[in-house]
Amino acid sequence: MRNPIPLLEELIKIDSSTKEGANEAIAYCEEWLEEQGLTTKKLENNGYHMLVSELGKGEPTVILNGHVDVIEAEEKQFEPSTKEGKMYGRGSIDMKAGVASMMETMVELKDSDLDFTVMLQLVPDEETGGNNGTKYLTEQGYLGDFIICGEPTNFGIAIQSKGVLQLDFEMEGKPAHGSRPWEGQNAIKKAYDLYDSILKLPFAQEKAPPMYDKPSINLAKIKGGTVYNKVPETCKMSIDIRYLPEQSPDDILAQIKERTEGTVHVHNVSDPVTTDADNPFVKILEEALLNKTDLEKANIYGQHGSNDGKYFGEYGGAAIEFGPVGVDWHGHNELVYVESVKEYQAVLVDFLYSCAEKKGRILV
Repeated sequence: MRNPIPLLEELIKIDSSTKEGANEAIAYCEEWLEEQGLTTKKLENNGYHMLVSELGKGEPTVILNGHVDVIEAEEKQFEPSTKEGKMYGRGSIDMKAGVASMMETMVELKDSDLDFTVMLQLVPDEETGGNNGTKYLTEQGYLGDFIICGEPTNFGIAIQSKGVLQLDFEMEGKPAHGSRPWEGQNAIKKAYDLYDSILKLPFAQEKAPPMYDKPSINLAKIKGGTVYNKVPETCKMSIDIRYLPEQSPDDILAQIKERTEGTVHVHNVSDPVTTDADNPFVKILEEALLNKTDLEKANIYGQHGSNDGKYFGEYGGAAIEFGPVGVDWHGHNELVYVESVKEYQAVLVDFLYSCAEKKGRILV
């Protein structure tokens, strides 16, 4: 089995927190893959570069989807270091470990006579929504039957993820002197009272066992007031709602509008991921996971966050998140456990070979 760690180190060294940096990472991956004898195709959308590489032919199509972009970090976080079996660095677990393992997996399989298609997709903007990367690829017809997004899951298999509804509010009050607040209407308080009432709406009380206890509702931004001695007359507020897979964002918005005196603007809406636990690909991946690790049982669960797998659902693709073991992604001490990266790659290789052996089971 090839070692993904040297490649991971080189990827961490690239500050891909900007469009230019992500493009640099894509260029590095393109050169690396072609040096290993793989054919690649680079696409561009709104100045963002992305890469596609395919092996095999025929149905079904399995996609390995990985993003090379990361969030901003201190300069030292782009200098990978390893201590006690843990590799530190921005993007180490989210998700350059997944990318490195997927790239090495393609090399492992390149000389195999596969009678189905394996497609590697490397994209530049998952951290900012994926509109210029994965969404664009799906619109251009780069689709699959089963999609593995290599996000950090600590070897769990996330078959669901919540949908996203992000809202901006503008509240109006009545100004007054700060010493006589009862003569005015405080727009900041009106905004917060609205947020508090949203937490009590019917959609916020719904559950979706066994995956979810409730939707996630985050007061993300609030801005109002100009000076100490004046009752603020305007306030802007933003709320990030991660709704349950069976909920409707339109219904949620309608409930909120009934409680809102100010104006509501929809900033972003994106679909949830809802892959069936009995999907044959999921079952084969479970078997590969137990075969190549010491785990006795696969953790099948639902993610609270969103991922690029959401873009495949409307085309009939079944997406999951599945990645190696790490902690503190987006934090100051982001790290990945080195052995888990190697095990992750072994699981991917075993899974893809098993798909070839069990093609009849998949296509039933």
